[in-house]
Amino acid sequence: MPVAVLASLAAGACFALAGVLQQRAASARPAEEALSWTLLSHLVRRPLWLSGIAFAFVAYGFQALALAHAPLSLVQPLIVCELIFAVPLSARLSRKRLGAREWIGTLSVAAGLALALSTARPHGGSSTDADLGPWLMTLGSVCGVTLCALVARRFVGGTWRASLVALAGGAVMGFQSVLLTITVAHMERGLLSLFTAWQTYLLVIASFAGLLLIQSAFQAGPLAATMTVIDATEPAVAIATGTTLFGETLHHGWPTSGFTVLGVCLTVFGIVRLNSSPLIAALHPRETDSPPVADGPGGGRAAAERTRDLRS
Repeated sequence: MPVAVLASLAAGACFALAGVLQQRAASARPAEEALSWTLLSHLVRRPLWLSGIAFAFVAYGFQALALAHAPLSLVQPLIVCELIFAVPLSARLSRKRLGAREWIGTLSVAAGLALALSTARPHGGSSTDADLGPWLMTLGSVCGVTLCALVARRFVGGTWRASLVALAGGAVMGFQSVLLTITVAHMERGLLSLFTAWQTYLLVIASFAGLLLIQSAFQAGPLAATMTVIDATEPAVAIATGTTLFGETLHHGWPTSGFTVLGVCLTVFGIVRLNSSPLIAALHPRETDSPPVADGPGGGRAAAERTRDLRS
């Protein structure tokens, strides 16, 4: 058990550092690259972003070690403590100090997620293929949430815009984790089963789409407004999808359900508190905040590119 706890916390710290590095690299890109493959094509050439991806792989290794010694119901709540590392680190790199409002928001999200995940604890069900009908219903729901979030972002600004893109990314990645589960099950049956299953190809699409959405969220706003929403949305979608497709059930009854609801409320409270914080908004100044400079040979456009290179 001590190995699982230490490995879970190490995974959370690595996930936090991965998120901070990716967000700093993505935020240096111009706003017109949002939700386009151009964004990813530039990021893959940034050592800072690649370092973030490397830390993510290290984090998955620690997560696998933790899961080898403890159940998911213990490991997952500990890993979401990444927020306690990520948000202060992001502020520190921006030479700002979190106040009571921001600490309360961060701790509320982390504690709320840990409480909700540890009490809900999906169990039962079967990892065998569900019928096509439930799959289509689930896919339609995920697409609907994603599209609604992306459309809604056009009507808000600031940190809320970034949070809505993060909501879309978290929804896709939550569905991706379910696709990964069924793909692993196909892999165990042999290569023929793997490559003839349509879920395998949907997994590839969902992985790339989720990556693009999450990097676009990092580009659009501060880490406190994006990672918190992603961390809340991913498990929520994965749990909802698991109950729909595989017949999993949640622990319920008093006081278990009460603690789950309390965890959800704390999470929402923390996200709202962070998104309404002027300090958090100041952690992600947009390019329009800088004085404009005229384009010309070696002029404004090149200077802007050099500035983005230095920031990344």
